[in-house]
Amino acid sequence: MEGLLPGLPGGERVTGPGAGGARGAGPLLLGVRHHGPGSARAVRAALDAAAPRTVLIEGPPEADALLPLAADPDMRPPVALLAHVVDEPGRSAFWPLAGFSPEWVAIRWSLDHGVPARFIDLPAAHTLAWEKEDPPFPPTEPAGDAVRIDPLAVLARTAGHDDPERWWEDAVEHRGGTGTDPFAPFTVLEEAMGALREAYGDGGHHRDPEREAYMRLQVRAAQREFGDDVAVVCGAWHVPALRRRTTVAADRALLKGLPRARADMTWVPWTHRRLSRAGGYGAGIGSPGWYGHLFDAPDRPVERWMTKVARLLRDEDRTVSSAHVIEAVRLADTLAAVRGRPLPGLTETTDAVRAVMCEGSDVPLRLVHDRLVVGDVLGEVPPSAPAVPLQRDLTRLQKRLRIKPEPAEREMELDLRGETDAERSRLLHRLRLLGVGWGEPAASRGSTGTFRETWRLRWEPELSVRVAEAGVWGTTVLSAATARAEADAVAPSALADVTALAEHCLLAGLTDALPVVMRALADRAALDTDVGHLAQALPALVRSLRYGDVRGTDTAALTGVAAGLAERIFVGLPPACAALDAEAAEEMRGHVDAVHGAVGLLGETGPPGGTAPAGRPADGPPPGPGMRGRWHSVLRVLTGRDTVPGVLRGRAVRLLLDDGELGQEEAARLMGLVLSPGTEPGDAAGWIEGFVGGGAGGGMLLVHDERLLGLVDAWLTEVPAEAFTDVLPLLRRTFSAYEAGVRRTLGELVRRGPGARGSAAAAASGPPGFAPEPDPGRADAVLPVLRLLLGPGPGDHDTRDDHGRGDGGAPADTGVDRTGQVGRSAGVGPSTDNDRSTDADRGTDIDRGSRVGQSVDIGRSTDVDRGVGVDRRTDAGDTTGGDRAADAGGTAGTDDLVGADR
Repeated sequence: MEGLLPGLPGGERVTGPGAGGARGAGPLLLGVRHHGPGSARAVRAALDAAAPRTVLIEGPPEADALLPLAADPDMRPPVALLAHVVDEPGRSAFWPLAGFSPEWVAIRWSLDHGVPARFIDLPAAHTLAWEKEDPPFPPTEPAGDAVRIDPLAVLARTAGHDDPERWWEDAVEHRGGTGTDPFAPFTVLEEAMGALREAYGDGGHHRDPEREAYMRLQVRAAQREFGDDVAVVCGAWHVPALRRRTTVAADRALLKGLPRARADMTWVPWTHRRLSRAGGYGAGIGSPGWYGHLFDAPDRPVERWMTKVARLLRDEDRTVSSAHVIEAVRLADTLAAVRGRPLPGLTETTDAVRAVMCEGSDVPLRLVHDRLVVGDVLGEVPPSAPAVPLQRDLTRLQKRLRIKPEPAEREMELDLRGETDAERSRLLHRLRLLGVGWGEPAASRGSTGTFRETWRLRWEPELSVRVAEAGVWGTTVLSAATARAEADAVAPSALADVTALAEHCLLAGLTDALPVVMRALADRAALDTDVGHLAQALPALVRSLRYGDVRGTDTAALTGVAAGLAERIFVGLPPACAALDAEAAEEMRGHVDAVHGAVGLLGETGPPGGTAPAGRPADGPPPGPGMRGRWHSVLRVLTGRDTVPGVLRGRAVRLLLDDGELGQEEAARLMGLVLSPGTEPGDAAGWIEGFVGGGAGGGMLLVHDERLLGLVDAWLTEVPAEAFTDVLPLLRRTFSAYEAGVRRTLGELVRRGPGARGSAAAAASGPPGFAPEPDPGRADAVLPVLRLLLGPGPGDHDTRDDHGRGDGGAPADTGVDRTGQVGRSAGVGPSTDNDRSTDADRGTDIDRGSRVGQSVDIGRSTDVDRGVGVDRRTDAGDTTGGDRAADAGGTAGTDDLVGADR
């Protein structure tokens, strides 16, 4: 590191034991960077050279009993020490360790050499108690020089670098193993940190004095037992404080009165992604995958890295050859030489990959960063590691159901008709109920069947904490989920929350918890008089009734509750919809839509023969049988009450129209009444929004029913100027929800003006280009050609004689010779081959031949891609029928249409 720090704050070299080339008296202090592969290699070399009798490591001393597990073959880093309060598992802390972490290397060295290892940091009992009293960092930054600093950033800035990571690579990672003294890197780093501590004190790390006091006490205790053959592996920031000579009494005074909490420790799997800075770990690094590669690569790290990148890109179907790898390595070496770096770093390799393998694109480069630079490596811990009983049961279920926790997000399709997939579904639903979000439901692709589920799975290390928290509910996933559901059912909560809980119990197969939940649901429903709450609760119940039987669960208990909720909604909805402001009316509209969908699913499960709600109009039709008919009666009540906001009245009309309970004429009449001059423009605009607004296909309704569009257009043109600005936002919101094609079509229809629509006569004439009624004569004119193309129908009889002539003695209209060619028609023009004569795309285009009173242009209306022996000369006066009316008899029964060319 010498030469890279031209001027340090303080400027005075730190001296003491361990400084200089050889070891002096006192413990061997190895200051490291957490998760630094260069530091890890240096620690291993220093321990091999010093051969200490004990190794002290920065970490919680409660984990000393867990150290032997690091030698277990099933232990694969990255892993983390998890500490949590016994009574409050949510209060927890992690100490992550990767394979290239210096602390992990020290642990493995001590286990391999039979040397005792101990953790010497402040106990987790104090750390977790601090988190309850105050946040881990002060809420405001200290004044003066006591700002919280990043030591590496200060050193990099002092050396003239603006990137701490790049400076650390040049100073440590790329220079490891170049010298003969294994202690030299630690001596220089201790000198640098000593200068920083002199200039900045504790650097804003307000808990460091207590931690360092405890470490000094532990080092003294080890020295009394092992003498000076003690190696200490800790963060380089703490080395000057451990070297400082203080009294035992002073250190104990700092620790007196610290809060304590009863804590428990275990090993948990960790991921490379959580080691990164984005993962939230304070001592994290931005490129754990790259650092792991530097530590594991025995030689030629750049060449091996480029090979990994090429393999990844090939797996993603990108063309990457060996020549790409060679050229990328050359470019990385050249960039490092130009930039004055000892070896190509991550910046140089990334630039080379972008230029050579990714062709300048950042899209595949993001894949390289996500999969390799950061990585999705998930560690493993042995089964013998301490764990709460719930975690052990979850691990057993994961193995039995063959669902492996993975850090990468993936989708899993489940077919609930199979027992294994059904159990997987129940497990994931139970974990969600316990707050363990391992899987999230996703929309199924390619199937809408209720027997299929899609889950998006991703295991995060923090889920181990959630499992520990859920352990208070039971020792197995089933018992814990049951107890949690029962506790949530009796806890104060909204009616909709209880219905959602009932649905979760059915999905999770919690049959023991369902009776408790149902009793709580019935009690809440009986006491709740808010129609909005009842409307929010009904859909979840109906979904459970409709789809619960896929999992084989008994939903009989839900039927009575759902029917009771529906009846109370039917009775209370009309009064609840009166005198609402705009915001409340919009919210109630959502409730009406939800209830309508629920009733549609519920069907006839309600008690038959029930009476309709009071207030049904006397002139309306009687309600249909069952619950759906009673719901339609409620909607009819809403359509006729002036006290109901327009958006709700319009929505009720639309729902009745969609269900076939209201005719088009009646809907047009109701719209005409609402859009009459006597109605307030704001209320009329709300009615329109309820009728044709939203994503329910209202735009297509206006496209296909120009009478309704004409009413809306006529009303809009008559809105006074002073009221137009008030209704404009409402109308804009209504029509902006339509698709672009629907809006364009509506604009074209409006552009035609009132001449094409807007009156009863125009409406009766039908869409432009079409007669009010079909014309049988013009339709019959094309039947012979259709028979020729499509063959005789079931009701046709072949009346040809042995000579191929029909009843009239004329040659049959085969028009096809032995070579498959259509013969010439009588003086009409050349025919085409049979392939073109049967092209029905153009041969049955009757619209073109029968538009607006023109003659049946056989050459166009039955012009089968200009075949069937008829060309465009049969148009108008050139037709064999003689006039523009295209005499049907002259074209259907003679050989003038199509002759046989034998």
